[in-house]
Amino acid sequence: MTRLGFALVFVLAGVTACAPPPPQLGADGKPLPRVYRITNEAEVTFRMLDGVNALRDAAGVQRLTLNAQLTAAAETHARDMSRQNRPWHFGSDGSSPLQRVARSGYPGLFKGELISETYETELETLAAWMEEKGGRDVLLDPQARDIGFAWFQEPTGRLWWVLNTGAPDQAAQVQN
Repeated sequence: MTRLGFALVFVLAGVTACAPPPPQLGADGKPLPRVYRITNEAEVTFRMLDGVNALRDAAGVQRLTLNAQLTAAAETHARDMSRQNRPWHFGSDGSSPLQRVARSGYPGLFKGELISETYETELETLAAWMEEKGGRDVLLDPQARDIGFAWFQEPTGRLWWVLNTGAPDQAAQVQN
């Protein structure tokens, strides 16, 4: 009986050690955001790409391909939003998403930009974008073929996410 009691205590201690810690509460009584630290940038990029393409597959639209120029425009804007300390579509130099994508050298047509400021993961951010009609429209645009995705993480853990979509310029393709 003593061995059984000891084993039961050991098992219960192990189970309670697996339980997540209770959330810390802020001054407003709401749970404080947990900090998501990005440690493997390639994994984050491909989880977002796979997530977007899974949504597009389910909607019956063509998959997107990662594009370096759209990603460069997204990266520049993610850092700029952090400097400005606000999530919005205009750069500190007054640039629009269309202008930033053109500056990056993207040869196609800019289709849309999604932004977010959060402590959440890339897939939680994708889910939030899908909850809004405007976000769904950008992610599931049947004309889009290319995607650029980037983020900037501040030392506090705060994340600034940017996703750009584009489509090949049909006129440019015919001329080439």
